[in-house]
Amino acid sequence: MTMVPDWLTDNRDLATLQAMLDSTSSSSLESLAAESKALTLRRFGHTMTLYAPLYLSNHCSSGCAYCGFASDRKTPRRRLEPPEIRSELSAMKKLGITDILLLTGERTSAAGFDYLQHSVEIAAREMQRVSVEAFPMSVNEYRALADSGCTAITIYQETYNRERYEALHRWGPKKNFIDRLETPARALEGGIKSVGLGVLLGLSDPVEDALSLYRHIRHLARTYWRAGLSVSFPRMRPQTGGYEPPFPVDDHFLARMIFAFRIALPDVELVLSTRESAAYRDGMAGLGITRMSIESRTTVGGYHDTETNEKGQFDVSDNRSISEFCTALRAKNLEPVFKNWEPAYNGPADGNISTILHP
Repeated sequence: MTMVPDWLTDNRDLATLQAMLDSTSSSSLESLAAESKALTLRRFGHTMTLYAPLYLSNHCSSGCAYCGFASDRKTPRRRLEPPEIRSELSAMKKLGITDILLLTGERTSAAGFDYLQHSVEIAAREMQRVSVEAFPMSVNEYRALADSGCTAITIYQETYNRERYEALHRWGPKKNFIDRLETPARALEGGIKSVGLGVLLGLSDPVEDALSLYRHIRHLARTYWRAGLSVSFPRMRPQTGGYEPPFPVDDHFLARMIFAFRIALPDVELVLSTRESAAYRDGMAGLGITRMSIESRTTVGGYHDTETNEKGQFDVSDNRSISEFCTALRAKNLEPVFKNWEPAYNGPADGNISTILHP
């Protein structure tokens, strides 16, 4: 068995975070919320950055026990072809969406790197910011993806408990724990400007996973100090296959985890998706979270064809329209941000400013 890297077992500077995660500690949820809110306002102001996911494909080669797209699910498989991608992008732009996350399952012959790269190229012509949540890639593949217009990736370790990880990932390329663990570093080596990490809360002991996630972020921040980093907090939601999480996470622990990460990592973007209910997302807005998804569809496509009966990867909890969601944000004195950059400043992977200004 390949040894885990030293940073994953480095317990330095964990005491404060561990104490904040402990519901029996002297740090009350209210005091953590107040400190988290103050730090968020100081670093990010009265803003909330918004994005939307676009599922390109539900083809998958892995057997993740908890996923609706696992290769043993009796789910009709398909991928968006280029004309369909353009139709989806057009529908998203009409909604005001300019920041998108492209998603696929694990690498397959039907939806491999060439397909993903071409999809990024199409999206980068239409959207202001293109991120990817897909399968692990090589440094050279990430470099090619960056050159095609991808500025960020999201890659969840799912759980950092190796025994739990190997039991949950029954077959396929995702079963390689170390390869997935090293993926964010490969992406940054390849010129991707920002990496998002997270664990799927419910799969394993949440405190253990939170501490390991913090170690991972800390390691990347020290090694790639110019990189952008973000943390997501996805909880298990009902999905095809009916997997029941053995470590359910309640609202109070999730809030405590978000506040603790904001206090421990004041400059890192914290993300909360439509997995969470409208009431919970409204309650957390401005208290630590700085980025949220909107108008989410977890089916392949779903923006152009709104009448699809396909089953998504998981159930969405917050189904509000963009206008309804933005009204709720403004009621909390938060300004929804759909765009706060120009595509030219994304630049090429080598960061050569003369190339940006004089292509």
